[in-house]
Amino acid sequence: MLFGLSTPLAKLLLPSTGTFMLAGLLYLGAGIGLTVIGPLRRAGREAPLRRGDLPTLAAMVVAGGIAGPLLLLVGLARLPGGEASLLLNLETPFTITIAVLFFGESLVRREVVGAAAVILGGVILASSPGVDGLHVLGALAVAGAGLAWAIDNNLSQRLSLRDPVAVTRVKTLVAGAVNVGVALAMGERLPTTAPLAGALATGFLGYGVSIVLHLLALRQIGTARQAAYLATAPFVGALAAVPILGERLTWKEVAAGLAMAVGVAILLRARHGHRHMHDAVEHDHAHVRDEHHNHTHAEGVPVEPHSHPHRHEPMVHDHAHHPDPHHRHRHGDRHRRQRTGKTP
Repeated sequence: MLFGLSTPLAKLLLPSTGTFMLAGLLYLGAGIGLTVIGPLRRAGREAPLRRGDLPTLAAMVVAGGIAGPLLLLVGLARLPGGEASLLLNLETPFTITIAVLFFGESLVRREVVGAAAVILGGVILASSPGVDGLHVLGALAVAGAGLAWAIDNNLSQRLSLRDPVAVTRVKTLVAGAVNVGVALAMGERLPTTAPLAGALATGFLGYGVSIVLHLLALRQIGTARQAAYLATAPFVGALAAVPILGERLTWKEVAAGLAMAVGVAILLRARHGHRHMHDAVEHDHAHVRDEHHNHTHAEGVPVEPHSHPHRHEPMVHDHAHHPDPHHRHRHGDRHRRQRTGKTP
């Protein structure tokens, strides 16, 4: 919802800022906001960033923090806000394709149906009157933004065990500084007080808080499923474009919303379970005491959730699960007997 709302708001702010400047301010607003709330968070709850995370984080900054927003704003400068929001649905099939082909994720049949229903909503939206006459460069730019964010989504999965606020803060501050620097070098100027405040606030909510929630979702349900849920964001943007930009809601957008609602409902009810093995592993992430975290603590029972390096012994069991940090296994032929009914 937060990311969906940010698209028409960015369209509204674009004339008073400039493409590169707005891209930078959106991310700076996210980074500044997360820096301000940092001291209010309880220490030791999340795993900190490590030196080995820097290459992945740098790639995330380039793909999701610099290329993605710049391409989106280039497209917004050439397309109506609602239609640009709808074209962002391309991020979903891009993300799911990359996750399944290159990162070993899988979807059970019911989840495939649910994801397809959400994508169908995007197809219905993209067939709205006027799309055929879109400026080619604008459409390609928005599609490129979707691909950049799809790459970023899959890279983010690798850092989903780390503190999501710390990851997002670094990503947004670096990307924001780079984009503002590019804007100033190209002759763009900082906007006046009102659009400046609007850009920073939009960035904090639509990018900062949104990316933190995105990382938490990746941690729990995996990239492919998270992408299917995120596909509802363009519909939120199309709805918001009505009061914000004065655009009209058509019957096709209503039909698309219904298809998306059905798809999300199917995804929520889907269950994936089979007998699987956990190899021995040592890692560090936020956790609570459960069947995967039944270890002892020298200092007694800590406040939950908490984070510290810990070891998992090998385990074989059978239960419903998502591709969270402990269930990112590949599925061979004998593991394809997956239940999609009641939770065991």
